[in-house]
Amino acid sequence: MKTNTVLLFVSFIIVLTFSSFVNEAGDVTRDKFVVVLDAGHGGRDPGNLGNGYKEKDIALKIVLAIGKELEKNSNIKVVYTRKTDVFIELYERPKIANKVNADLFVSIHCDSHHTSAYGAGTFVMAIKKMSQNLSVAKKENAVILLEDNYEEKYGGFDPNSPESLIGSSLIVEEYLDQSIMAASLIQKNLVTNLKRKDRNVKQDVFWVLHATFMPSVLVETGFLTNKKEGAYLNSNKGQIEIAKQIADGVFKYKKTVESNIGGFVYEDNHEESNIEPERIFNDITFKIQIAASSKKLETESYNFKGLSNISRVKEGSLYKYFYGSTSNYNETKKLADDAKNKGYATCFIVAFKDDKKVSLTDALKTTSN
Repeated sequence: MKTNTVLLFVSFIIVLTFSSFVNEAGDVTRDKFVVVLDAGHGGRDPGNLGNGYKEKDIALKIVLAIGKELEKNSNIKVVYTRKTDVFIELYERPKIANKVNADLFVSIHCDSHHTSAYGAGTFVMAIKKMSQNLSVAKKENAVILLEDNYEEKYGGFDPNSPESLIGSSLIVEEYLDQSIMAASLIQKNLVTNLKRKDRNVKQDVFWVLHATFMPSVLVETGFLTNKKEGAYLNSNKGQIEIAKQIADGVFKYKKTVESNIGGFVYEDNHEESNIEPERIFNDITFKIQIAASSKKLETESYNFKGLSNISRVKEGSLYKYFYGSTSNYNETKKLADDAKNKGYATCFIVAFKDDKKVSLTDALKTTSN
């Protein structure tokens, strides 16, 4: 009970202070899309040692290769939690991403099992009790036990009982849809292009995802304990192939997010018209979500950095705050830019139909004028 109370209190404080925190943290130029790459384990924590391979070494090589691909795009800034074989405490990894106000956090690992299991899987943070046995999360959270004073650092969190984190982070819920989108794009690439066994996108309870304030995914690239797959993951060929598919998934996620929000300009090698046809939807209303809190705020401009036309919707224990309202999808770019200029760097588009929130993807599939 004490642990859950502490975690809930921390989450409450995080939500109330999140907007000001992300604007002051870090010094990364916001005209770039910031990706934090996290190579799991390192130093005195080797990770799993299936077939004599070291997870920490393979994860690092894949991360460096991913970064090399991403850095070919001048609009992407890559930040690494580690670039060498050093031990980084688990709580420091999301802290690095939060400090630079990252747009996406990607953690790379290799799996293990007592059977001949194989295949790639991608994870996002669970916010509800799931049916799986949480075995993957327990393995990845276990590094906490190697740290000094871990009981104090993690508020009494028991890595063998990760269920205690479920539902305790309000920030995670805000980014769940975007996390699933990024995970799905990465997973599809690994399965479709590399013909890897599909272990699907799943939700599990990882501390490293729980503590990030942005869309976050954890990729289990394969099983070192499987003889064939372990050899592939340990090979330069395998590492480069996997890295390219993960990087391509990030590129696709970036393009999708930016086409939805309009905060950045995606550059490719194809010439396209800069004039977009108007897309006006008769039964859909678009708004820009700028904040969420367990505190009920008056929808006055002084509470939202001078922005007016603010609406509030209560979902469960959260109040969600939206800026603007339009049926013209093209106008959402200006609304998002207005919100970002006021400091809401992580705002995003939300669609409503008959005053009920609907999937943006589904909304855009409906007929427009």
